[in-house]
Amino acid sequence: MSHFMRAAVVLLLAGLIVASGGAASHAADAAKLALVIGNAKYPDNEFVLSDAANDAQAVAEELKRDGFVVDRQSNLTADAMRQALDRFYARIERGAVALIFFDGFGIQSNRQTYLLPVDAQIWTEPDVSRDGFSLDAILAEMNTRGAAIKIALIDASRGNPFERRFRRYSAGLAPAIAPGNSLILYSAALGAVVANSKTDRSLFVAELLREMRAPNISAEQALTNTKNGVVAATNREQVPWLSSSLTTEFSFAGLVAGPPDTKGADPAQTKPDQQKQVCEAPQAEPAPSPDDLAKDPVIADLTRKIAANANDAVSRYKRGQVYAIKRAYAFAIQDFDVVIRRDPRDAEALNNRCWTRAATGDLQGALADCNLALQSNPGLSDAFDSRGLVNLKLGRTAEAVKDYTDAIQRNPRSSSSLFGRGIATRRSGGDGATDIAQAKSMNPNIAKEFAGYGVTECIP
Repeated sequence: MSHFMRAAVVLLLAGLIVASGGAASHAADAAKLALVIGNAKYPDNEFVLSDAANDAQAVAEELKRDGFVVDRQSNLTADAMRQALDRFYARIERGAVALIFFDGFGIQSNRQTYLLPVDAQIWTEPDVSRDGFSLDAILAEMNTRGAAIKIALIDASRGNPFERRFRRYSAGLAPAIAPGNSLILYSAALGAVVANSKTDRSLFVAELLREMRAPNISAEQALTNTKNGVVAATNREQVPWLSSSLTTEFSFAGLVAGPPDTKGADPAQTKPDQQKQVCEAPQAEPAPSPDDLAKDPVIADLTRKIAANANDAVSRYKRGQVYAIKRAYAFAIQDFDVVIRRDPRDAEALNNRCWTRAATGDLQGALADCNLALQSNPGLSDAFDSRGLVNLKLGRTAEAVKDYTDAIQRNPRSSSSLFGRGIATRRSGGDGATDIAQAKSMNPNIAKEFAGYGVTECIP
């Protein structure tokens, strides 16, 4: 079963004013450099990330007021992003404060976070490291070039269309392995994504800008306050991740007379509100029209390749995936049919047709496909996940729980398998709340995704 995650990854790079004594007494005079990237227009995404563009501009303006030399860029291709990073590295002097802000899509692979250019072509996991830019590598290069303080502000914890194309991935972002004297803030917890949004501004950036402007607090405290503000505003549904190895005191807005503003205790220590909603029945998103599909640039490109070479099974399989992600299930099944006729043992194609058939209600056909996929590849976690959906819709809750458990053993970070197991457990008379809550923390859109399959938390 594919993972339907909408939204977007935004990396924020902000500048800091050093205000410490001792060995760092001259740090305030060091160069302050920032690279601000707002990638909003990804052809693979359904809509432009307006908040990424607007927030990048707002952050760049704030950093300039704080005395940073700012290079603001938008909608960078891989070549343009590489050039922007090279310019950024070349300007770093020994002892400088170097800050990178990225707003766009990010993805984790092999326990690293990668920032994605707008022209990334990602269909399998190896493509992530080929087309993406490793945050770990960026921080390491900043350190190698002599930056005394390294800062990365990342609002990229969005579900994105690339993640839905290959199944063996972990949602959200991975922890950064940063050099000493670094400060890193993600907009959401590790392995979690924020709910899809088409707004013009990001809550995370709004909180960040307010705290950056607050006088008489350290940058680390400002980011802690940012985290606490987001947690409070979202009723703990979004919990930013903060990592600091700073040994130098510095401030965004500078130090003035008066006591520091600590803004209260960490809301993680406060008692959460009692949950009021037990059963949710979100509305599934409508399927796109044929005109919308015809205008999709990815589908159009794959269609051209298929027209040029009718035997191009790879393009046919990819187009089937895109159709399925966009809920154009009939078109998806047609493409998977062609791929499977050419190779009846193609476990991935069989699995994809299985969950597509399950979404359309062809449960017996879906069950046959999943069983064939597992015969071809007995360890395919995605096929256990897909068969779990089939059994859940068939009312075979015990079999569904077993399938989802087998999938989770192979991929513990699958929000789909966790949510499905929670629903199956609930329908079996058990609780299931822990699985459901964990799945929602990883993917706030998971309930809507399952609604598209005809499955809700409500007990029938």
